[in-house]
Amino acid sequence: MALYDLGAVRTRMGSALFGMVAGPEGPENRARIHETPGPRWFADDRPIRQVHADASMFVGGLRALLLQSLHPLAMAGVAEHSDYRGDPWGRLARTSTFLAVTTFGPADDAQRAVDKVRGIHRRVRGVAPDGRPYEATDPHLLEWVHIAEVDSFLRAHQLYGSAPLDQAGRDGYVADTAEVAAKLGVIDPPRTEAELAERLSSYRPELAGTAAARDAARFLLLTPPLPILARAPYAALAAAAVSMLPRWARGPLWLPYFPPAEATVVRSAGHVLVGGIRWAMAANAG
Repeated sequence: MALYDLGAVRTRMGSALFGMVAGPEGPENRARIHETPGPRWFADDRPIRQVHADASMFVGGLRALLLQSLHPLAMAGVAEHSDYRGDPWGRLARTSTFLAVTTFGPADDAQRAVDKVRGIHRRVRGVAPDGRPYEATDPHLLEWVHIAEVDSFLRAHQLYGSAPLDQAGRDGYVADTAEVAAKLGVIDPPRTEAELAERLSSYRPELAGTAAARDAARFLLLTPPLPILARAPYAALAAAAVSMLPRWARGPLWLPYFPPAEATVVRSAGHVLVGGIRWAMAANAG
């Protein structure tokens, strides 16, 4: 294949990936986020920018959804108020846009994005199948969603990122994300990697594999609406995400645990896949 043909393939792949993640308004949002002048919440050299710009976020994002589902009240809110089955790519686009705006966008736009999410959270309330009431504004639930996400993004970046962070960088990433979490309503979010691990451990007695969580895992891992050509790469992505989950998180979701294969075959496939995503997305950067 000629080099110019390879370049065209790269551009098409990058456009397709960007469109899936960012949605139809992706190019317009990207231009506004990166080209609008004004102060930002985070300087160019902050770890949050390095992590959130990396292709490893594809693996980390899926791992975060699986881990978050283990809190019965958080999962009840998703099951009853989120259209993750009917419009999974729309939900993905909204989430990725929020991350992009708060990480890279002008401070005013970042604050508006936070205010919008807080407004949505005020409308999300109900009663879980076990009879307990929940509210999305509950700081305790907000913290669970936050720490599951941050732990997943950080672990994915350490395994599959183009330039893994040192200890100071990892602590800096947790501290950066804490700034956004506090604005969303989390009280005293963790600000170091050690604090993040301690906080995750403190939630374990509350976690359980509900029917809704297992249903969401099956949908995310086995039956997402994808074209045939995308199913094999997505399967590798899913395997990489599952392999990053701790053993205690897999049993409740009925997910397999094969350490030797995960440390070799799955991780190698993950590196190839993330590297391919990085290569394709670079053609659409800027």
